[in-house]
Amino acid sequence: MAHQRRSPASGDGAPSLERRRFLGYLLAAPTLAVAAKLGGDLASPAPAEAAIPTLPGAADILDLGDALTLAAMPTSNLIAIQLNRDDTVSFAVPRAEVGQGITTTIAMLIAEEMDLPLSKVGVNLADARPELVFNQLTGGSNSVRSLYTPVRTAAAIARARLLATAAEQWKVDAATLTTRDGVIRSATGRTATYGSLAEAAASARTEETSATLKKTSEFRIIGKPTGRIDALEAVTGRKQFTMDLQVPNAKPTMVCRPPTINGTVKAVHNLAEVKAMPGVTDVATVSTGVAVRAETFGQCIDAIRALKVDWGPGTVDGETDASVEQKLRAAALPMTVPPVLTQSIDAEFVFAFASNSALETNCAIADVRADRAEIWSGLKSPITTQEQIALKLGLPIPAVKVHVVTGGGSFGRKLFGDAAIEAAEISKKMGKPVKLMWHRADDARHGRTHPMCISRVRVNHALGNVVSYEQRHTSVTTDFGHGLGEILTAVAAKLPVGDIGFSQTVFMLSTSMPYNFGAATQLLNEVPLKFHTSSMRNVYSPNVVCARELIVDQLAAKMGQDPLTFRRNFLKDDRIRKVLDKAAEVGNWGRKMPAGTAQGIALHHEYKSVSAVLMEIDCRPETVNRKIRNGVAGPRVTKAVAVVDAGLPINPKGLEAQTIGCVNDGIAMALTSSLHIDNGLPLEASWDNYFYTRQWNTPPEMEVVVMPATTGEPGGAGELAVASSFAAAACAYGRAVGKMPTRFPINHGTLSFEPKPKVPPVPESPVDGLAYTF
Repeated sequence: MAHQRRSPASGDGAPSLERRRFLGYLLAAPTLAVAAKLGGDLASPAPAEAAIPTLPGAADILDLGDALTLAAMPTSNLIAIQLNRDDTVSFAVPRAEVGQGITTTIAMLIAEEMDLPLSKVGVNLADARPELVFNQLTGGSNSVRSLYTPVRTAAAIARARLLATAAEQWKVDAATLTTRDGVIRSATGRTATYGSLAEAAASARTEETSATLKKTSEFRIIGKPTGRIDALEAVTGRKQFTMDLQVPNAKPTMVCRPPTINGTVKAVHNLAEVKAMPGVTDVATVSTGVAVRAETFGQCIDAIRALKVDWGPGTVDGETDASVEQKLRAAALPMTVPPVLTQSIDAEFVFAFASNSALETNCAIADVRADRAEIWSGLKSPITTQEQIALKLGLPIPAVKVHVVTGGGSFGRKLFGDAAIEAAEISKKMGKPVKLMWHRADDARHGRTHPMCISRVRVNHALGNVVSYEQRHTSVTTDFGHGLGEILTAVAAKLPVGDIGFSQTVFMLSTSMPYNFGAATQLLNEVPLKFHTSSMRNVYSPNVVCARELIVDQLAAKMGQDPLTFRRNFLKDDRIRKVLDKAAEVGNWGRKMPAGTAQGIALHHEYKSVSAVLMEIDCRPETVNRKIRNGVAGPRVTKAVAVVDAGLPINPKGLEAQTIGCVNDGIAMALTSSLHIDNGLPLEASWDNYFYTRQWNTPPEMEVVVMPATTGEPGGAGELAVASSFAAAACAYGRAVGKMPTRFPINHGTLSFEPKPKVPPVPESPVDGLAYTF
């Protein structure tokens, strides 16, 4: 059970936002419709104070979230709030809801500025809108940061317009009117609901206007713990995901996939026989394998298992964990600072491939006709997907309608529209609507992965100070083929030179150094192996930060300091120090613990937010060797305390939930979850094989502390505590066993399951589920 400590937003926030008037537009519409116009300055980095200060890095001046926000600004005026006649407000958010609670957060912003009950705000997901260009990409913990001011501005303008309309009708000064719960009141007691003024307040033409946003001290909703607006639908089973949709004649469809990544179909030997199987309506060869459409998914599985296919080679045939590691080691960039008149610490850390698979497998519905196509799928980059589908089908972009559906998780997986593009190809080939679902084995073996990587670190220190810090991060190429959410950058990112530039940009804008470690450099080099990769939650930071924080523990030991004290002494600014101190206080840092157990503490600063995590781990033999049926035992994290400072926390309850997810991500990365590559394909073929943090590895004690507001604007939250959690678990493990770990996850060397066959590509459907219940 997680317990949260939190404080509501307090103070008037950053002066840059207070009492400024923001421009927006009244849009031509039957009822009141409002959009925002934006521009603004970025905050400067805090000054460093140390004997040997480290200069600000690129991410300290302009981080990835800043870049995404700047890219989104020009089209922010195209995102509109619509007031309805029934007193409700509608907003189609141009971001994906994948469980992170973005719809609730946006509803809170609108309700706050419009003085509306939250129940009166309806937020759904916008279809792909190419005119938004860079403004419909969900990633980089940027959704709230980029939409915070545009949405509030549009809502504030709407409220001001309603006040002006009422004032005109009642022949009074608008300044004498007040709003509360969607009702305008005059000093004489006259009232009008918003809906009753919706038509009168509408604009006959698009025109520029402005409004003043509320002070943070006036907030009644923002900063208050709030339950999700979709909670009831979720717990009652009424919430609609892609596979819940009933599109006419869209029948279950699956794909028989090759035994290696990107293998091709050479021949199908029993096509007629499979077509004649019960329920099967169509069988077709497509670019990714052999597609089967049937009356039920069970019949699809039976047909896939019956297919006899000759497969052509893939793109990474023969590759294994060992061969990839060898290539990475050979490509590592050299260190440049020799240990002259200093002592040196050199270390190398290896991180295995990890799966991006979410609880909802890859899926999409497609209905492709000769002159048009309609697609339904959970997509975080829907414009790119729409444009790629249009290109594949030979249709103009407006003829391809892409509906964004709530996704059952993501981990970055839904940045790519692989299933949507595949479903469109299958539907065109068969000439019928299809409801495509990937099997669990497809997701694990052919889905997106976080690439294997090696991080090398060299630190030179002397006379109690760190003179230099060098980190050389070498990774299998991360695919950024989704671009910034549209086709131009998507194509550019796939070009040989463009991909390098894109990866380097993301690395530099997301990698920070919170310590004063003298001359500090962190560089990326990538090896272009053609695995299916993607940005997993927090992209490069979990691996980079884990390596860094382990080295910080080593430095503390070398200098005879407690790990907490050492961190405090070398931190650049007080904001990070306060978060670290709170984690140490709540987690009771330094308490006596039995042999074989230990505490670890780590921190991370990214997306204008800060997190610190304290973990306690049990590495005693009786714990490590405990029996877990069909699972991984090993060390167990017994306690986790996560402290987060997300600037202005919009919904502390949502932030708590996000942080709990981050903590479990970090534990998984440190201890249990990885893919084993064997002859060009992962051995894992289900969630039974892939050991994300399970009940037996979840800390019995978990506490989340949300710090009071420290800035006037929200920072990134979705990925905030992943890296610090990973690092804290690793540091705790190192202190418990008396040796710094260098290979992750800890249990990767133990294959604790019998790999499923590669042919047929999906296992037989189980019929003994009750035997596996607890």
